[in-house]
Amino acid sequence: MSNVLSSFDNWKEFLSDRVAQAKSNGMSEETIHNLAYEIGSFLDEKVDPKNEQQRVLKQLWDAGDEHERKTVAGLMVKLVEQT
Repeated sequence: MSNVLSSFDNWKEFLSDRVAQAKSNGMSEETIHNLAYEIGSFLDEKVDPKNEQQRVLKQLWDAGDEHERKTVAGLMVKLVEQT
């Protein structure tokens, strides 16, 4: 997991692969977004940011309420779907 988090590009590639896998297994967009929120919550609580992009995401996450955090998680999913 540390290799995945070592760079923002590695993280986006990892997340993109997981989103594609979830879709191919028939998961709905809502379920994928909920999982992204849960992953974001886990990372916020358990993982120290490894680079500037992760620090910015953590600051945004910490500043937001639950609704805003779900929006950030959804935007991350959307971001990796476009790559």
